[in-house]
Amino acid sequence: MDGILQAQHIIKYYGNKNNITKALRGISFDVNAGEYVGIMGASGSGKTTLLNCISTIDTVTSGRIFIGGKDITTLKQNELSKFRRDELGFIFQDFNLLDTLTAYENIALALTIQKINPTEIDCKVKEVAEILGVTDVLSKYPTQISGGEKQRVASARAIITNPSLVLADEPTGALDSKSARILLVNFQKLVSEINATILMVTHDAYAASYCNRILFIKDGEIFNELFKGDNTRKEFFNRIIEVVSLLGGDDHDVI
Repeated sequence: MDGILQAQHIIKYYGNKNNITKALRGISFDVNAGEYVGIMGASGSGKTTLLNCISTIDTVTSGRIFIGGKDITTLKQNELSKFRRDELGFIFQDFNLLDTLTAYENIALALTIQKINPTEIDCKVKEVAEILGVTDVLSKYPTQISGGEKQRVASARAIITNPSLVLADEPTGALDSKSARILLVNFQKLVSEINATILMVTHDAYAASYCNRILFIKDGEIFNELFKGDNTRKEFFNRIIEVVSLLGGDDHDVI
C-alpha cells in the first residue's frame, strides 16, 4: 500500500521554560492509503493535539509530518490554506454545516469554490450521497434533517474533493447509538468503495471497533497499537476494551 501519512518523531510543547506542558513526546507512525485508523486515549493524553498538528491547525515543536509525500511542517501560511482545501477532509463532532444551504449545496460547496463544471459537481454529489445514504435529504436544509443525517452530509462534504486524508474528530459524539452505527458502517463503505483514508480520534471503543487499526496514546506517547486482522468487530471491541483498561481511562472512555 502507498503511504499517505508519515508522522516522524512529533514533539509538541506548550508554554515557556518555567511552565512547559509536554503534549506530544516523540510520536511516530504511518497511515497507508485505504486505511481506517483510530486514535484513542484518555482526556489529556495528547490525541487531539496530534490531530491538530496533522490537520495543520497547530504547528509541531519538532518533528516532521508528510501527507501525500509533502512535508506540511515546512509550508507557509498561504500554502497551508491551499493544502487544507485540496488534500484534507474534515468531519467534526458538531457537523459544521451551513444552515442557509441545502444538504446538496453544503456537499457541493468546496467543488463550487474550485469552479468545477456544474455537471461534474452534480455527478460527484449524487455518487457520494448514494454511498452515504443521504440522497433523500439533498434538497433539505440542516435544520430539517436528523443528527445522523447531518453527520453523513458532513462526511459527504469531507470526501467530495477526493482528499488524500480524512480527519474525523469524535464524529459520533453527538449521535444516538443507531445513528452512530450507520455512520461508522458508511465510513467503512468509503474505505472499501472509493479507497478513502480515514484517521479518527474517538473516546468510544464501540466506534473504534469499526477501524482497521487503533493507536493508543498515553501521556503524549504511543502506548499500544492494535490491528483488527481477522477478528470480528465484537472480538476487536473486546481487545480494545482490554487496552483501554490498561490505559486507566474513565468509564465514559470505553462505553
